[in-house]
Amino acid sequence: MAVPVRGLKGMDLEEAEERELRDKLEEIAREVRWDIVRMIGLAQSGHPGGSLSCADILVCLYFKVMNHDPAQPGWRYRDRFVLSKGHAAPALYAVLARCGYFDREELWHLRSLGSMLQGHPDRLKTPGVEISTGSLGQGLAAACGMALGLRMDESTSRVYALVGDGESQEGGIWEAAMLAGHHCLDNLTAILDNNGLQIDGSCCDVVGLGDMGAKWRSFGWEVEEVDGHDVIAVCRALERAADVSGRPSMIIAHTVKGKGVSFMENNVDFHGKAPTPEEMERALKEIEQP
Repeated sequence: MAVPVRGLKGMDLEEAEERELRDKLEEIAREVRWDIVRMIGLAQSGHPGGSLSCADILVCLYFKVMNHDPAQPGWRYRDRFVLSKGHAAPALYAVLARCGYFDREELWHLRSLGSMLQGHPDRLKTPGVEISTGSLGQGLAAACGMALGLRMDESTSRVYALVGDGESQEGGIWEAAMLAGHHCLDNLTAILDNNGLQIDGSCCDVVGLGDMGAKWRSFGWEVEEVDGHDVIAVCRALERAADVSGRPSMIIAHTVKGKGVSFMENNVDFHGKAPTPEEMERALKEIEQP
């Protein structure tokens, strides 16, 4: 049964509580990775690398941080999430299914004709998806619009957006960064999935991103850098971002492309290539017995 998540209740945890929370979130992330590999393997289409790299971040958001209710996807007081790097849709679908937005069996129909799970998020087809994304560089701008709208409504809800590092070569990202800084959107938190690779190779070789922290600070954002696979560190960073006043927040999460599957980790070949049936079985066994 789906259980509403009512956001962070404070991360001032005793050692035993922290260990319990870490174990819980890491176990969910492991299950999510299993689902990602299987759904892409069955579809023989999709983007495993970037989906696996952001799994821990999405699990922290949906199972600890955000206010949301799977039984009421349109609940007025929910926090909003925008997957700006829309090709990582399998990660979002796996998390939504685990939360209870739809039956997990739907995952095995990814990218099938008539499926509710398209190659990129479609808000008209999939419960829990706030906005259709896929054209890189546009999601953060949409998140800014949501944050502005919530402010106009005097809502206490927050907006979270996940951005890719390859995506950050798009000019639209920096237009949105400038707008959010100008309007002091402190109800907006962006997370950068900084895994270092994009479809054509290393981000540094395609278009060097330089000092990302300095760039975001220059646009008026609060910036924190974390290990994107340390679930407690991610949750604490998100909690601190919620306390920032007068400016939007950027969390630069250092991640590993293909995290959790040895032959996919830091392997650009798996940016947008599905595993073969044999590779899928090998990967699933690795995830089952890390």
